[in-house]
Amino acid sequence: GGAIHIPPTDIPGVGRFAMATDPQGAAFTLFKGNAPEGPPTGGPGEPGYIGWHELVTTDPKAGFGFYAGLFGWKALDAFDMGEAGPYQMFSEGGEAADGGVMKVPADAKRPLWSHYFNVDSIAAAVERVKAAGGGITNGPHEVPGGQWIAQGLDPQGAMFSLLGPKG
Repeated sequence: GGAIHIPPTDIPGVGRFAMATDPQGAAFTLFKGNAPEGPPTGGPGEPGYIGWHELVTTDPKAGFGFYAGLFGWKALDAFDMGEAGPYQMFSEGGEAADGGVMKVPADAKRPLWSHYFNVDSIAAAVERVKAAGGGITNGPHEVPGGQWIAQGLDPQGAMFSLLGPKG
């Protein structure tokens, strides 16, 4: 039910990728590297690596089902976010949550994926964003589990999200 927008394409010396959208319109990229040493690895919570994946979509149940069918993800706990509906956490294969799926907020323009970059300190990262000409659009605020998040825009207007301890 998704769509391919850029067919599988080689990047010499790097890998192969394809760009697609899911049935609700959220864009994503498939990528397989061809470096002999493999991809760089970072531990959970290590600054600079992705610590959380979040899909906001018009149909969270169908959206999760699409990715679960493609990649074998499994649903974990869901929690009620009031008027926003349930927040369905998922695992990409292990027992720990790797991300969540929720309904598109009223102020969002379309379904999308947001990936949260681990930082050493939300407070320090927010200051670095501002000093570099970016801005914070949401947060920082605490999320279940004691971590803090903030969403922002870089100086060119690209959206990003941050995850880490408060201080």
